[in-house]
Amino acid sequence: MAHYKAADLKREQFRRYLEKLGVLDTLTKGLAALCEEPEKTTSALDILKHHVGTATPENPEIELLCLELAEMKEKYEATIEENKKLKAKLAQYEPPQEEKHAE
Repeated sequence: MAHYKAADLKREQFRRYLEKLGVLDTLTKGLAALCEEPEKTTSALDILKHHVGTATPENPEIELLCLELAEMKEKYEATIEENKKLKAKLAQYEPPQEEKHAE
């Protein structure tokens, strides 16, 4: 009888561990999405993989990389805009292409 209590205790600890990490929530959402599919398919495992695979782990490194990416996109857009302005300014001082070829 003590063996059953130990197994139940381990099972409960494991369930709490999965719940704490968000695994149970992700699996529940994946199964719910499978139930909501209009056509039942033979590739249920693929649907679960798709829904479970889209869950992003909460990792500080990923968050930092996302912030860095957003900053780089802003810098890129600013550089593109500055490039356009400088090209327009340069075009004011350069003679037209037709005059260059005539010389």
